[in-house]
Parts: sequence; structure tokens; C-alpha cells
Amino acid sequence: MIASEELMAILILGIMIFLFGIVIGSFLNVCILRLPAGESVAKERSHCMKCGYTLAWYDLIPLFSYLFLRGRCRKCGEHISAQYPIIEALNGAVYVLVFYLYGWSIDSAIYCLLASALIVLSVIDFRTQEIFLANNGFILALGLIHLGFHLGDWVTLVIGLFAVSIPLALIVIITHEGAMGWGDVFLMGAAGLLIGWKQIVFALIAGCVLGSVIHIIRMRFFGADRKLAMGPYLSLGIMIAITVGRGFVDWYFGLLHL
Repeated sequence: MIASEELMAILILGIMIFLFGIVIGSFLNVCILRLPAGESVAKERSHCMKCGYTLAWYDLIPLFSYLFLRGRCRKCGEHISAQYPIIEALNGAVYVLVFYLYGWSIDSAIYCLLASALIVLSVIDFRTQEIFLANNGFILALGLIHLGFHLGDWVTLVIGLFAVSIPLALIVIITHEGAMGWGDVFLMGAAGLLIGWKQIVFALIAGCVLGSVIHIIRMRFFGADRKLAMGPYLSLGIMIAITVGRGFVDWYFGLLHL
């Protein structure tokens, strides 16, 4: 049994992690909006896209400002996209899940940042079918940092860099980017270095299965085009691999003695 004091401490810690996550989630919304437009994510002040009203600090409190303003601009009343609170809440929830699974560790910090990068990548790729090099570069940097803390696993991690990315690169070359793009290749290479070859193979399989099923549903019921952005599905596969799929991956490859 967990003592009431310990349970309260865990609850408070979870709330703090969630609040930190939604703050980072607010910045993710800025990246999602400005990166495709080629705008700076740091220099410009946040403003209403319709009337140009420069948002005050009390308009920028993650999640809570949206709820308080009922999803509308304080100045002109223009509707604010529900994307903002959804991304903030999602990022906060993922941070809590990661810390629950990995505890207070460097891995938790790295995986949280990975999740944030994948959220930005997924939304942008879904909208524009483009994965920015800066996003993949950030994931690669996380992989190098992770490698530095896990030099004993360097073989598994370095193999992960190539295990999926090389086959995907061949597919891109053979199909002349008809099946997927180089951004997907670089994503799986960078993520493979971070999570290792077993996890990235699982992520590829999970992402392809989810992509096929979900996109068929979108085509059938929502009139989606046949061409799909693979980035969101590969990103989802990566997150499944390091969270709920982690035990399955260890179990499966254990049966193969790998």
C-alpha cells in the first residue's frame, strides 16, 4: 500500500510535470505555426491572426487562457483554433506518461523532448507533407546526447541509425520519392540512433500498420486523398515503441534471443 503522504507527493509531482509539459506545448504551437512560414520562433510576439492584437502575458497562459477566453481573441472575438489547447494538453500528458515509465532520469528528459519534436513534425507534415531538416536535426542531437549517456549500448544504438533508414532510402530511390520522402528516412535514422534498432524496427511496423488502417478510414469516410504523409504515423510508432510497446519489444526479441 502507498502511504497517503507518498501518494500526495506523486500527485503533486505529476501535476508539476504536466504544467511544465503544457508550457513547452505552448512553444510547440509557435513552431507549428511559424516554421512552415519561415518565420522566427523567438523574435516575433504572439498576436491574433485576424486583427493583429499583440497578446499580453495573461493571454498566453497555456491551456487556461484558452479556456478563460472561451477560445476567442480578447480584442476582436475571432475564434482561436482548438489546436492550441489540444497540443498543450497532449504534450503535458505525454510528459507525465514518460516520467511514469522511466522515472526521474536523463532518459525521461530526452524522451520528453523527443515526443515534443515528434508532435511538431507530425502536425506540420500532416498539413504540408514536408518534414523540416531542423526538426530531424534536433532529434539527431537528442540521439547523440542519449548515446553519450549509454555508451555501453552503443552497438544497439548505432545499428538503429541504419537498420530502418537504409531500407527506406532504397525505397525512396527506387520509387523516385513516390512512396515516401527523404524526411521520413532521416526521421527514422535519427530516431533509430536514439531508441536502438529493436525499437525502431517495431516503430516502423507499427507506423506502417497504423498509417494503412487510419488512412483507409480517412479515404473511405472523410474523402482524404490517396497520398498520405507518413511522418505522423512513423512518429506515433516511435512513441508506442518507447511507451506502451516497450515491454512487447523486449518480450518478442527475447524469444528470438536477440
